[in-house]
Amino acid sequence: MDEAAPVIDASGLVRQYHTGGTTIRALDGVDLRVDRGEFVALIGTSGSGKSTLLSILGCLDQPTEGSYTLNGVAIEALDTAALALVRNQQIGFVFQSFNLLNRMTAIENVALPLRYASVPRAERQARAAHMLEQVGLADRMHHTPTELSGGQCQRVAIARALITDPALILADEPTGNLDSRSGAEILSIFRTLHAEGRTVVMVTHDDHIAETASRQVRLSDGQVRSDSGHAPSRAPA
Repeated sequence: MDEAAPVIDASGLVRQYHTGGTTIRALDGVDLRVDRGEFVALIGTSGSGKSTLLSILGCLDQPTEGSYTLNGVAIEALDTAALALVRNQQIGFVFQSFNLLNRMTAIENVALPLRYASVPRAERQARAAHMLEQVGLADRMHHTPTELSGGQCQRVAIARALITDPALILADEPTGNLDSRSGAEILSIFRTLHAEGRTVVMVTHDDHIAETASRQVRLSDGQVRSDSGHAPSRAPA
């Protein structure tokens, strides 16, 4: 794999929805390149297109127009099974609502992506325990989400996102359901992940939270309005 290639290389992304005879253009020609090891915040109000963009970057949705290459793989060329494999192995998701299974313990939740990947039980348990230690939950790994605080649940979600060593971590309003102290602790974990060389893209509507990232990309009406990162490297058409 070419380590110099960007993790995200999206060009001319358009996403249209048709409802009741009306066409809604949620994305309107978005270009975005994210290099390996960057920590990027996608900022925007409700309806700006940031959540739609995150869904496309996470291979949960596909653009109406445009191209998207993730870690060197052209996403539009993949079938359903290949997309599922990319989501499992290349992307780690962290959601505002945690998306943990309450009937499972923390260690079982973290190990779940490895279970889907048919990793032997002993190995996935060992790797999940190690990831929970990394996020400071070694003493809570056998507790269910209902026995954990919101901040602890989000730590479990981060450990789960990291368990497959993905090329990209996508975080959707990761502090949205947390108090200020727990939110600050979660943002500190993301800063540490960035310092370790992880590639992180975080969606937020809050400028203060966005400042945690090293680069801020602001969206409005489905378009990129500003980007604090370097200018696009593509030559003019």
